Formats: sequence, structure tokens, C-alpha cells
Amino acid sequence: MAELITYETLFEILQKEKSRKELQKLENNFHKNFLKYLEEKTSILTSQKSKDSIFSSEVQRTEKQVENIRRIIKDLYERRERKIVEASLFSIRSPKNSTHLESAMLEEELNLFNGLKESLGNSRESILINLLNGKLPEMKAKALKSKINKNNNILIKVISPVPKFVGTDNFVYGPFEKEDITSLPIKVSQILINKKRAEELEIK
Repeated sequence: MAELITYETLFEILQKEKSRKELQKLENNFHKNFLKYLEEKTSILTSQKSKDSIFSSEVQRTEKQVENIRRIIKDLYERRERKIVEASLFSIRSPKNSTHLESAMLEEELNLFNGLKESLGNSRESILINLLNGKLPEMKAKALKSKINKNNNILIKVISPVPKFVGTDNFVYGPFEKEDITSLPIKVSQILINKKRAEELEIK
């Protein structure tokens, strides 16, 4: 039976993802169930606003909950994204000791993981392996860079701990630990880079 999404279960899912190093298993239809839950809450808010003042306590309470729901799903996505990026790097660097996070990934996440592995593997082979063999790097497809740039994001590596903060887009980011690798909007990334908190990862 599919897990019913509620505010409590959503918060619990986020807490598990935050407290555990491993990627947590989600229901295959998690995204579909989340959208259904968000749609229901948004519909309730719309109904309340049509009947009551937007300043009523009931409307403000529901409005705050919808805002929190969006923040939770964003935080959950970014924490899982970070684990997937780190897993793909580990998989390329140590194929024999590769983790088995694939079983915990949703279909969309598995596509991201495989795409990252392919692009990073191609880069490693065309640059590092050639250098180790006394050859100049070969410039191959820039699939990973184009995928990241498609959403106006860049891949960065955190070089100094970053507490939770609100970006220029009013979304909450972080916290990030040293050595974390993540994909963030260009403007947000640039702030961290300028403050010497992160450095851009160049994907050739």
C-alpha cells in the first residue's frame, strides 16, 4: 500500500535524510503523492481565502504550512542531490568499492546518478588517465556541464563550512560542510565563491 503523505510524514522523511549518511528509501510514487498532498493544501488555502480575510489566523496558519511544505521538499531534494553527487564521484574513483545507493533512488534520481557517472567517467578518462599515460587531455562531450547549466546552476565544492542562509532568490540553502559538493544557482554559488566558502568545479 502506498504511503500517504501528510505534514508529519514529510517532516519525518526529511529528518531521517538529515540524520543518516545513507540515501533513504522512498516510495516509488513519492513525487506523485507529494504533488497530490500539496495540491490539496493549496486548494484548502484558496478556499479559505475566498471565505475569510487573508489576515485571519486560519488563513495565515494554512499559508505558513504550505510555505513550510515547499521548504521541506526543497531541503529534502538538495540533501538527496548532494548524496547522489558524492556517490557518483566515489563510484568513479573507487569502482571496486562502489556504494549501492541505486536501490534507494527514485527513477529521476537514478537518471541523474547514471548521467553524472558517465560524464565524470568520461572526464576522468580523457583528462587524468591521459595525463598519467603521458598524453595531453582530450576534450570530449560536455554533457554534465550542459545539464547543470540548463537550470542556470553550477557545480561547486564547499571549502569552508556554510551555515543555513537565504539566497538572493529567497530560498533557504545549507547548511553545508567542508568538502560537500552540490549544484546551486549561479548567483547563490557566486556569493559563496566570492566569500571564499566554495570553489567552482570545472567539468571539462
